[in-house]
Amino acid sequence: VQLVESGGGLVQDGGSLRLSCEASTRIFSMYRMGWFRQAPGKEREFVAAINRSGSSTYYADSAKGRFTISRDNAKNTAYLQMNILKPEDTAVYYCAANRGLSTDLKEFLNYRVMDYWGKGTLVTVSS
Repeated sequence: VQLVESGGGLVQDGGSLRLSCEASTRIFSMYRMGWFRQAPGKEREFVAAINRSGSSTYYADSAKGRFTISRDNAKNTAYLQMNILKPEDTAVYYCAANRGLSTDLKEFLNYRVMDYWGKGTLVTVSS
């Protein structure tokens, strides 16, 4: 499975961005999807997760109330809507897919459980 992120860029403090992640698979609906980020000098961290149907989501505390994860299985695409962006949100954002049978989205707190990764898209929030 190949994942391609898009939508990153430079935005001012308080602004919004929408990231997209397109998957090259006909069975996109079989994968749980997650968004992660990595700031310079820091470890990769979990941001948000969504189950196969899109009916359940889970967020890192830093994302709650500001970010929304969604998916369109007909378009093989996952999204991350980011609002009220802060300079500390500056990072490379990655989408990832998990092919396991579990329904527990909290598993994604450990980014190592993900099976496929995109190359990332840079988000820079200026103060």
